Amino acid sequence: MSASEMWNIFLMQGFAGLSLFSVLLLMGLGLAIIFGQMGVINMAHGEFMTIGAYTIFMLSSLTETYAPTLTPYYFFVAIIVAFILAFAVGWMAEWALIRHLYRRPLDTLLATWGLSLGMQQIFRSTFGAKEVSPTLPEWLLGSWAPAEGLDIPINGMFVMGLTLLVTAGVFLMLYRSRWGLRVRATVSNRTMANAIGINTKKTDRMTFAIGCGIAGVAGAAFTTIGSTGPTSGSLYIVDAFLVVTFGGAASLLGTVASAFGIAQTQSISEFFLTGSMAKVLTLLTIITILMIRPQGLFALKVRR
Repeated sequence: MSASEMWNIFLMQGFAGLSLFSVLLLMGLGLAIIFGQMGVINMAHGEFMTIGAYTIFMLSSLTETYAPTLTPYYFFVAIIVAFILAFAVGWMAEWALIRHLYRRPLDTLLATWGLSLGMQQIFRSTFGAKEVSPTLPEWLLGSWAPAEGLDIPINGMFVMGLTLLVTAGVFLMLYRSRWGLRVRATVSNRTMANAIGINTKKTDRMTFAIGCGIAGVAGAAFTTIGSTGPTSGSLYIVDAFLVVTFGGAASLLGTVASAFGIAQTQSISEFFLTGSMAKVLTLLTIITILMIRPQGLFALKVRR
């Protein structure tokens, strides 16, 4: 194998890792808002991703049946609907369950685990146990060949662009909006935030719902690289927690760096090793670094 062929393979594996990075980052961003900012261990976060994925599938089926001429355009609307549905379910979950369990992390873990099992059963009863895939627009299919022997999938580039857009939106909302100011004030000192007139309960509910909505967008991105089943989201929940913990629980910059490192390590390792061994290598690397730096890559100093 020549050096140029090896370089092309390395680049293609790297771009394949960017697709995984995009899904992990979107999942991690939503989880970083919920876990990092609120301290809620949301084991049902993967199921909110599944809501987004099934939303794409449903709108794909409806478009094919009733408006086939709109097939090239439905995906953009479906992403927005996926966010709205996951946001709405997250809002109701916070109102009905999570708001009673703040400052009780073990209880939130058990309650949201039960919620995830219940949501999986709803998916199974509604859509069946088999995995499904939407009909993607033609412009999402195929690849771009900037050089001979180098093929970059178009769906991966689209997902990457979507991820960058959502990430920029989250940073702007958290650091340049009134909602972000309320969230940061609540995290810094909840008692003082209440004293100056911030409705921390409403802030908590909005924060949880936005985190769930971002997971819905992650589900929409996931449909471009894989099929969707009742347990698809649960397969990513451990990786999402790894991303948030490794990057630093309250650091969005750490979430970005962590997602990129984990995805690239796993993707490139899979070319030289089996999938299981690549996963083991990734986990060993994370554990080793966390033993040296338990607070994660980018720990934030927060006054308690």
